[in-house]
Amino acid sequence: MTILLQLLVLLFIGPIAIGLIRTIGARLQGRRGASLLQPYRHFRQLWQKETIEPTGASVIFRFAPYVLLGTSLTIGAAGPFLATSDGLSSSSDLFVVVGLLFVGNIAMALAGLDLGTSFGGMGASRELTVSSLVEPTLLVSIFALSIPARSSSLDIICRTSLLNPQRLLTPADLLALGAFLVVVIAETKRLPVDNPSTHLELTMIHEAMLLEYSGPRLAIVEWASDLRLALLLGLIANLFFPLGIINHGVTAGHLAIAILALTAKVLLLAALIALAETALIKIRLLRVPELLSGSFILAFLSIMISFFVAGH
Repeated sequence: MTILLQLLVLLFIGPIAIGLIRTIGARLQGRRGASLLQPYRHFRQLWQKETIEPTGASVIFRFAPYVLLGTSLTIGAAGPFLATSDGLSSSSDLFVVVGLLFVGNIAMALAGLDLGTSFGGMGASRELTVSSLVEPTLLVSIFALSIPARSSSLDIICRTSLLNPQRLLTPADLLALGAFLVVVIAETKRLPVDNPSTHLELTMIHEAMLLEYSGPRLAIVEWASDLRLALLLGLIANLFFPLGIINHGVTAGHLAIAILALTAKVLLLAALIALAETALIKIRLLRVPELLSGSFILAFLSIMISFFVAGH
């Protein structure tokens, strides 16, 4: 029951977070902007359209959106988003979560290469380049949190943070948080790594792989991408600020508090992303590895400090 409720909450707040980022961005630029529910209207329009399959598309192109959605739903079911010790959350291992994110990225990159188009190949190449730098940094930054917990289970890491809240202000955790924020922005294709609102050839990364999709398949890809944003923001919220998450005994009252806390934290982080994007511009593609390398160094320093503190 908790797993189903957790998935429904994440599926709901993912598009809302995207709508909030667009609305805040529009207001800060002096425009009214669309409603927070506009992503849902867009999904409905796409779902009512016909699926047009490009010539030469193979089974890879057809099933890649379902792989992306399936891996995201698995993380949503297994991660500690509402409770730390219920159902699949006890199996939410750090390496499994990062592996599932990578499988989803690989599926979409193969779909981009499947048709042999120049845009698809370009997007797949750029996606894999960014992903090869993002996943190790994501792994290392969460690994820094796993040292005090003595476990790679996200469930146990979250419980350790709940029992020792003062640990969240240590230099090691602050460095890990900085590295995690950078890789979340890169993984979700937001500024300054990628600009999801543009279709210019020189700047596209993720969008270049989606140009041949239409109808319900495009709706699935976009909803899965929104779900990934909610998952990663939810992980930041619960690994670094686990306020509101259920630790023992799931009741209706505790679930209501956990849902409200998760929704508030994810939307707050989405609002901060919108504020940051108004002050940032997209950096050149060749500068992206430098940014991600910097975040990897932050995560590595966090591990070294954690080992040093643990040794004393």
